[in-house]
Amino acid sequence: MLLSTRSLLTFLLAFGLSANALHFYLDAGERRCFVEELPSDTVVEGHYRAQEWDNEAQAYMHHEKLGVQVNVEEMETGHVVVKTRGPPEGKFTFTSHDAGDHSICLGTNYTSGWFTSRHIRMYLDINVGATKHDQDHDRRHVNDVAGKLRDLNAKLEEIRREQQYQREREADFRDLSESTNSRAAWYTVFQIIVLLATCAWQMRHLTRFFEDRKVR
Repeated sequence: MLLSTRSLLTFLLAFGLSANALHFYLDAGERRCFVEELPSDTVVEGHYRAQEWDNEAQAYMHHEKLGVQVNVEEMETGHVVVKTRGPPEGKFTFTSHDAGDHSICLGTNYTSGWFTSRHIRMYLDINVGATKHDQDHDRRHVNDVAGKLRDLNAKLEEIRREQQYQREREADFRDLSESTNSRAAWYTVFQIIVLLATCAWQMRHLTRFFEDRKVR
C-alpha cells in the first residue's frame, strides 16, 4: 500500500498524532509504504517498534518472534537503498544518492493464513537530517581553526614575553627604590650624627666661654 505525502498527512490528522509519533496497523503478509521526497546526499534515520495483538491479554504486546522488514527504494530509478530485516524494535539509516521520491516500506515476517490472522501495530518515526557534510569544506574549516589557534598561541606567547618584561622592569624598579630608600635613610642618620656633633661642640664651646667669664 503506497501513501502520498498528502495522504500521509491526512492519515496523521485522522489519528491525531504528530509526525514523531506515527503509528499504523498491519495484518500478517501486509506491508505499508510511505513516500518521502528527499534532496541528494541527505541522511534519513527511521525508528520503528512493532507490537502484536495478544488475544489472552487483549492488548498489543511485544513478541520476540515478530520481525520487521524494511525496504527503501528510489522510485524513479528503482534502486534499492535499504533492504533489511530486524527485531520488533530497531532503527534504519540511509543516505539519498539522488534527489527525488523515495518509498519507505515496512512489513513483518508473518505470512497470512486461512485460519489464523495476526494483527500488528507499528510505530514509526522518520527523521530527515541535514545534507552530508562536504569533506573538503570540513578540511578547510579545520585548517582555518588550526591557523587561528596558531595565531592565538603566538599572541599568547607575545603577551607572556611582555608580562615577563614588565616583571623584570618592576623588579629593577623595586631594587632601585630599595637602594634609594636605603641611601636616604643613611643620609638621614648621617645628618642626625652631624647635628648631634655640632650641638655637642657648641655646648662645649659655650661651657668654656661661661667658665672663662667667671674666672675673670
